[in-house]
Amino acid sequence: MEDWFPHLWQFHVVAGSLALAVAIVSVWAERRRFRRVNLDAVGFMPWTVIYLIAFLAACVFLGLAAREWFAG
Repeated sequence: MEDWFPHLWQFHVVAGSLALAVAIVSVWAERRRFRRVNLDAVGFMPWTVIYLIAFLAACVFLGLAAREWFAG
C-alpha cells in the first residue's frame, strides 16, 4: 500500500494550504459581518480568533514545508 504523501513536506504543504483557505474564508466572513444590513443579526462565530489561529497554523506548516523542501 502506498502512502498518500511520500515526503513529509507534501503533507505540510497540504495542511498549510487548508489552514490558509480557512483564514481567507474567515476574513471574508468577518468583512461580511461588518457590512451587514440588519445590525441586530450579529452571529456567534469569533471570526477574528479563527483567522489568527488559522493564519498562524498556515505560517507554521508552510514554513516547515519550505525548510524540509530546501533541506531535501
